[in-house]
Order: sequence, then C-alpha cells, then structure tokens
Amino acid sequence: MSTSRRQFLQYSMTAASMLAVSSEALGGPDKKPQASAKKKLKILVLGGTGFLGPAFVNAAQARGHTLTLFNRGKTRPQLFPGVEKLHGDRDPNKGEGLKALQGRKWDAVLDTSGYYPRIVEASAALLAPNVQHYVYISSISAYANNDVPNEDESGPTAVLADPTVETMGKNFENFGGLKRLCEEAAEKALPGRVANVRPGYIVGPEDGSDRFTWWPVRFDRGGEMLAPGSPEDPIQIIDVRDLAEWLVVVMENKLTGIYNATGPEKPWTMGGVLAACKEATGKDTKLTWVPSEFLVKNKEDGEGDIPIWAPPIGKTKGFHLRSIDKAVKAGLKFRPGSVTVKDTLAYFQGLPEERRNKMRAGLSPEREKELLSLWAKEQQGAESQPAAPGKPATPEKKAP
Repeated sequence: MSTSRRQFLQYSMTAASMLAVSSEALGGPDKKPQASAKKKLKILVLGGTGFLGPAFVNAAQARGHTLTLFNRGKTRPQLFPGVEKLHGDRDPNKGEGLKALQGRKWDAVLDTSGYYPRIVEASAALLAPNVQHYVYISSISAYANNDVPNEDESGPTAVLADPTVETMGKNFENFGGLKRLCEEAAEKALPGRVANVRPGYIVGPEDGSDRFTWWPVRFDRGGEMLAPGSPEDPIQIIDVRDLAEWLVVVMENKLTGIYNATGPEKPWTMGGVLAACKEATGKDTKLTWVPSEFLVKNKEDGEGDIPIWAPPIGKTKGFHLRSIDKAVKAGLKFRPGSVTVKDTLAYFQGLPEERRNKMRAGLSPEREKELLSLWAKEQQGAESQPAAPGKPATPEKKAP
C-alpha cells in the first residue's frame, strides 16, 4: 500500500533530525530496571543514533550487553559516550565503506538502516563468517496488500518490476518491495541465522515524525476535533521501547524467521486512542466523528493528512489488523497504550517552542476546519431531503 510505504519512508528519512535521546525519555522514570541477561552478548548496531537504534542501545545495556555502533558519525555523535563507535558507510563503494567491520566478531547484529538490498547484502556477507545472528528491521509495508484482516507472516509480499532499483520512487511506491528484497539479501548471506522483523508504526517518546504525537497534541489544543471513521476502527502501533526490549529478547534467544511486530496484544481502537488522549490531557475536547466513506470521498483515505488512521474498508481493511500471534508467543510484550500517549505528550511538551510550533504530521487547523464544515453541510443536506412517499419526514416517537 503506497500510503504506509510513503509514511514509513518519510519517517525514516527524517529520523536523523531528532533531538538527543536520554535514557529517562526512552525508559521512563518509573520503569523498573531489567535483570541482567544470563549470557552477555557483543552486539553490533548498524545505525544506532536515530529513533529505534538508541532505544535498543538503552534496552541492551540494561541487560548487560556490550554494544558497538557503526555509522557515518554525522548524526548525533554525542550519544552514548561510553559505547564503541566505528565510522564508515553502509555503501561499500563510498568513502571507507565497511572497512571498519573487517575481521571483527560479534554475537549478533541489528540492522536498523538498510533500505536497499545491495547495501544489506554487502554488510551481511562481510559479517557472515564472524557473527552468529543477524536481525534486520523490515516493515509491514513489505506485504503486497492490506485488504485481508488478521493476515499473518505468510501473506503475499510486494514485488518490484526492477529488483535492482535504488530509488524509492516519486510516491515511495518501491519502499515495500525493497524492504522485502533486503530481507532476502540478509537471509541469503546468513541462511538460517536471520530474524526479519516487520514493525508497524513505531511511536513513543523521541518520535520525530509527529504522526502519533499529533493526536494527543491536537486533543490538548481543545475545541472541535475531527475524529476519523468510528470509535471501533482498529489501530495498531508499537511503542519504540517495547520493540527495542523485544529485539534484545530476539537476540538472546537467537530467534529466526519473519515476525510482524506491531500491537498492542489486545485490539486497540481509534476510540481507545482518543480516550487515552483525554486522560493524558484532562481536556474535554469535543469530538466529531466523521465516517470513513466521507473521508475517502474527500481524499482522506490513508494517503491524506490524517496520520496513523486508515479506513477499515476496501484496500486498507486489514491494514491495522495484522496478526502478531507469532511475535507475542516469542515474548513481545506491551505497555498500556495510555502510557505511550502520556509519555509521548510529555516528551513533546518538553521540546523547544519553535519545534512545538512546527508539527511534522497531522491535519492543519485549516484542513480540519474545512472537513468539519463539509461534513456539517452534508448532514444538513441529508436532513433536508424529502421523505419517501408514504413515510413521515421524521421518525414517529413512541411512548416510553
């Protein structure tokens, strides 16, 4: 689906602009310390300074593992001063390429920054003789379609007409297919030693995309707020801290294969998200629920400005209903969605005013007002329509 692929890629490409990460922001001040792992691992992270990478470093350190980061050293080099850092380029044809990794040994590798199969193949092949386990972060955009609810990891995947392409395309239409080819490249280099993890929307403190953040921020602003679809519309997200902690479990248990990694375990809804926003903000924002069919008609079909939500009809019927049974059985756990909402809002409110005034996702006040006005007019038009012959204009009231 081009919607999710574009949004996932847009997020990935802006991850480098995020603010510095603190262990408190990622773990939360009330987070109980994790017990040390029975066997300490030496872990290489390809990337490590964006959004998921730092959360993983914190989670792995909490378990007593030793980390090495490999990146260009240009994005937030001040992070993790006590962690070994190797500099180079994922593209072996640029600069020093992968030379810093040659001859080194690690127990496991986390690849958070591979978007093109040639790049993933280069690092995976180089490391294959000296690592036991490779964890590649893919995406649920790797699936060909999103119209089947509760589809598991066996669902058909995206296919590219040109598997050698190294551009995402004008509308990021190549993103899902490239992610799938990256999975295959890793598996080819390390057969039987790869875990291909397909996250959904990764959210929480330090999320620089503002996609999920927009909801509590908008709710906190008050006034009349457009609520898309219905309160029962499904929503799947995963807190970056939950994903990071589970990735450590994946490495400790040397899990392999493909895993959908979104959540929560118990189905969440749009109504649940907004209820959590009300709890977090304490505001009595007026919600106006606007049906999916109307939004689709007005170009809000998941490709518009409403973030995260997608209409649970047609081509996106199963988008927020991916089966996560396999990952849950493998130890994936979730904090309450209300905690994610509260922590995300607190993080955003702590940003500089200039940043807070420049939301990177969500309906603009003008667009929201336009849609609410159009919906109100449509309702008024429907109410003014004459009744069918033989029927009263308004339903007859019956005595209680």
